[in-house]
Amino acid sequence: MARRTIPEFRAERAVGQARLNASDHLGIKRFLSLDSGAYRDGALDAKTKELLGLVASAVLRCNDCIDYHLEQCVQAGYSREQIEDALNVALVVGGSITIPHLRHACLSLDELLAERPGTA
Repeated sequence: MARRTIPEFRAERAVGQARLNASDHLGIKRFLSLDSGAYRDGALDAKTKELLGLVASAVLRCNDCIDYHLEQCVQAGYSREQIEDALNVALVVGGSITIPHLRHACLSLDELLAERPGTA
């Protein structure tokens, strides 16, 4: 299977998220609210929580989640070095089984940083 580009990921996620948001299921609505609330500023700032989400996504080996949190981390202003340092934590916690997902993350990070003015 070919790797999806970041624009393809965004488009597919937008369609799927719109469909999910259209659900009238109370449990789904409650979980989506809980999820978005977890990433708001609290004892930890939202920026830090996105980095934690990235590490958890890599350990759980979810490329869609990795792409989502990578995009949030890049938008929050994290540098390549900071993101790679966080991915190293994911590798240590998750072990060698996470390596294919770290490869995916590196390629996605390249795309995301290429979109940011003055960064590559």
